[in-house]
Amino acid sequence: MKGNEAIAEGVIRAGCDGYFGYPITPQSEVLEYLMATKTKERTGMITMQAESEIASIHMVYGGAAAGKRVMTSSSSPGISLMQEGISFMAGTELPCLLLNVVRGGPGLGTIQPSQSDYFQAVKGGGHGDYKMIVLAPASVQEMYDFAKLGFELAFKHRIQVMVLSDGAIGQMMEKVELDEQVPRWTDAEIVKMHPWATTGKTPDRERNIITSLDLNPVKQEIININLQKKFKHIEETEVRFERIMCDDAEYLFVAYGSSARICQKAVMLGRERGIKVGLLRPITLFPYPTHELAKLAKQVKGMLSVEMSAGQMVEDVRLSVNGAVPVEHYGRLGGIMPAPDEVLNVLENKFIKNKNYELHTH
Repeated sequence: MKGNEAIAEGVIRAGCDGYFGYPITPQSEVLEYLMATKTKERTGMITMQAESEIASIHMVYGGAAAGKRVMTSSSSPGISLMQEGISFMAGTELPCLLLNVVRGGPGLGTIQPSQSDYFQAVKGGGHGDYKMIVLAPASVQEMYDFAKLGFELAFKHRIQVMVLSDGAIGQMMEKVELDEQVPRWTDAEIVKMHPWATTGKTPDRERNIITSLDLNPVKQEIININLQKKFKHIEETEVRFERIMCDDAEYLFVAYGSSARICQKAVMLGRERGIKVGLLRPITLFPYPTHELAKLAKQVKGMLSVEMSAGQMVEDVRLSVNGAVPVEHYGRLGGIMPAPDEVLNVLENKFIKNKNYELHTH
């Protein structure tokens, strides 16, 4: 399956109630797959092409407010259009699943893969002090797996979960192991599990009013403090990462998504050259594996953050190690993906041969 097809199948099997989206390359296969597989007939799941990305995210807002498992997907320019709605959902603590199959920018840019939306996803792309849980798949299997995991985390913490993929992962084809269908929740189950949801006024409770507006500054501060407490709890409990050949590593690649696949091969090439290099792959970009990087900083001589961007995640790597070890960045721009031997040569030149190595273009 393609990565885009895998997450589409994944949300169906995860018991999704509704998908609302709008086509944009390189993620259009998500909507196409859901339409072709006739989700209404399969599970009762609604699949709808909205008139725009702005309409899509506000349809997700409505579905989430009713306690339903709902999602949308887009690519970089479309996600930018959704930021107001995402911020509104953050302010109302509505759970949902979002997918960004990142393409190069800024502007319309290119349809080729990129990782230049890291700041937007991890630091909160809309207005206000908020965070989302951000999952970074590095395979088609993880695109599938993160559908179910995303919904679980979203409802566990009443938060928005973004799967931050890219055009390469979305378009590549790999074998995928599928699991059993998770039943969609009944209305009675939603009422019992999610007492905050707008499921209709009953005589035994007050109305549920979902809004992010409160003009009383004292109350608004309390709302924000409680949100920050939740984000802190997530940082303490939901960090996910993968260590590859880190036990004896003297140098470290830090990379996620497609860049991590490239670096995994670079680790193998480095070991063949006698360079003890490892890879730390963040799986959650928020919460970030800060403590693991700080621990590795006591062991290695240098870290290279490899990203398909001008350098965004590298800031979190540097914050994590707090000056304990040199941290450098290497990235390709405009939709170009680096080669494994390329990033290995950069590591050698920056840390072992102590040469300045600048980003080259063709």
